[in-house]
Amino acid sequence: MSARDVVVTGTGIVTSAGTGIEANLAALRGETAPVLNAEMFAPFSVHAVNDLAFETQIPKKSDLRQMELWQKLGVYAAGLALDDSGLKDDADLKNIMNLIVAAGGGERDYAVDGQILTQLPHQADPEAFLNERLMSDVRPTLFLAQLSNLLAGNISIVHGVTGASRTFMGEEQSGVDAVRIAHARIRSGQNDIFLVGGSYNGQRPDVLMHYELGHLLWKKPLKSVWDRPADGGGFVMGSGGAFLVLESREHAERRGARILARLDEIGSDLTRRQPGNVARSVTRLWNEVAPGPDAVVVSNATGVVGRTDEERAAINERAPDARILSTHDAFGQLMEAQAPLGIALAAGLIAQGEAPEAVVTSVGHWRGEGVIRLSSAFERRF
Repeated sequence: MSARDVVVTGTGIVTSAGTGIEANLAALRGETAPVLNAEMFAPFSVHAVNDLAFETQIPKKSDLRQMELWQKLGVYAAGLALDDSGLKDDADLKNIMNLIVAAGGGERDYAVDGQILTQLPHQADPEAFLNERLMSDVRPTLFLAQLSNLLAGNISIVHGVTGASRTFMGEEQSGVDAVRIAHARIRSGQNDIFLVGGSYNGQRPDVLMHYELGHLLWKKPLKSVWDRPADGGGFVMGSGGAFLVLESREHAERRGARILARLDEIGSDLTRRQPGNVARSVTRLWNEVAPGPDAVVVSNATGVVGRTDEERAAINERAPDARILSTHDAFGQLMEAQAPLGIALAAGLIAQGEAPEAVVTSVGHWRGEGVIRLSSAFERRF
């Protein structure tokens, strides 16, 4: 079987900028100011999500009660994608729809963490004490942080998506590879339709501590990611979720779906973080996916020194006149959800006629590179 076209037929986005494609495209273009909370975890700013009507996508209070914010954001965004694709009420298609989720370890039990950290220094045998507490205070989800695959489980329960399910872990790169695998399986004819995406809660003291210990957070007045490396670099955490409905063109046309864009090529790499490697990786992946000269660039650059300046250098070399839009400037760092977010926004730009083609770049703050090309579903370029 020859390679099949893979098309985007639905997007679901929720970020600090709002819900849906219009609000988030406006933020990406810089038409609306970034929504930043500087008081919640001062001195760290966060692109926080607040006052979201989760019940519109998660109607059962019992479901809402057992989810932490990262799961609510993901289930909510997945529901938006199903709505956008016209599949929310199609039980038959959802029964065969495959699901791929990019998610990290879930939120922790802060009360238990605090008790352990408070009591540990006073124990005669700290290792035995820690082991005992971990065994006795364990959550039903098997360890103190929620399991990453709970998001996929809740999407299945709430929205009735009951095909095969996979969960990828690995920060920004897991989002790239979740979409890459869905794309490859549709293109090869193994499957016809996928729901794929991720979510992240950056409004958590434990993740802020984690990244600050690595000297990765930006604590100065907000400026573009492109300007941060010269001043020490770093990123601002964000919260949100992004999901895509991907289908083969034949499947989408057979059911009369609206097609937003064609997902053409996905290049993925995992280089060692040594000087020059990121630039070489992005250049090689750019050449592999082969965008045209009119492609708009949606960059997921983080602002971290080395990664960000090398990514920009590679883009400038391959596309010196390209229009470059930064997801991080608008929404902050959504880790696993960052690549699906960039792809959803790129599909929106193409669907609205702003560009015939778009390139999404994703260079992880620590490891992983991805370059993704999308184009108009109704134009071909060879």
